[in-house]
Amino acid sequence: MTPELTIVVPYVNGPADLADCLAALAPEAAERPTEVLVVDRVGDAPTVAAGQPWVTVLDGRGQTIPEMRQTAFRAARGPTVAVIEDHVIVPRGWSAALLAARAAGERVIGGAVRNLATDNLVDWAAFLCEYAHLLPPLPAGPVAGLPGNNTGYDRDLLARYAEVLGQGAWEDRLHAAIRADGVGLISHPEIVVGHKMHYTAWLYTSQRYLYSRSYAGKRLAGAPLAKRVIMGLASFALPPVLFARIVSTVWRKGGHRPELVRSLPLLAWFTLAWAAGEVVGCWFGEGDAMRQVR
Repeated sequence: MTPELTIVVPYVNGPADLADCLAALAPEAAERPTEVLVVDRVGDAPTVAAGQPWVTVLDGRGQTIPEMRQTAFRAARGPTVAVIEDHVIVPRGWSAALLAARAAGERVIGGAVRNLATDNLVDWAAFLCEYAHLLPPLPAGPVAGLPGNNTGYDRDLLARYAEVLGQGAWEDRLHAAIRADGVGLISHPEIVVGHKMHYTAWLYTSQRYLYSRSYAGKRLAGAPLAKRVIMGLASFALPPVLFARIVSTVWRKGGHRPELVRSLPLLAWFTLAWAAGEVVGCWFGEGDAMRQVR
């Protein structure tokens, strides 16, 4: 039977994360024909997914997360392809909401992300650093960008962008190409997933650095040396800019001001790591950073 929905899960963390993710997806898969494609970079996904016939494990060894997504896109059979992460927890009704938007003719849909790792200050600081812009309230309708871990696509549309996907860049490059062709990215704030990722201060510091280096290095790949030097120098100014943007965004939205205040020292440190990754990526390229992001 052809599935109505394909859900892509790059697996880069640990078995407990993946088990929780799949447990949340099980009721969704029971409601309609669904395939979940777990792209396995860790090596134990077959064990974690045992007894769940709606899960297919694909080999993702040695791949970056963008490459893992592309591996799943090529294998997807559903007309709608959704992308989440191995530490994302979907609520009941998530699949139905995605498919309702697709049935209305929308070809790229994204939702909101809320924090489910709430017991640890480091987890809160990491979440606010990365997802402040996705806190409610969010606009509904056409937007300039969508999250990479709560997005649904028309599979036929994805096939048109195989060359863009083959560049191995983060989802913003795909979304920019889609928008440039006149296809809207549609925000649905009511389609929410939970982000349940636990960090130590050092783990998030290193991940923030690696992501930023990979992003900057990929963005400036092949650029003239002078441009890379200038962009790297400009990145030294990023920490206060990033810090101010996060703080002002969370404060304006109003929902997590106590967590924000407690997180300020960690946020200052994380934005330093963010900027350091930008500088190194501009000057020395992405290196192996992309393969270490999880």
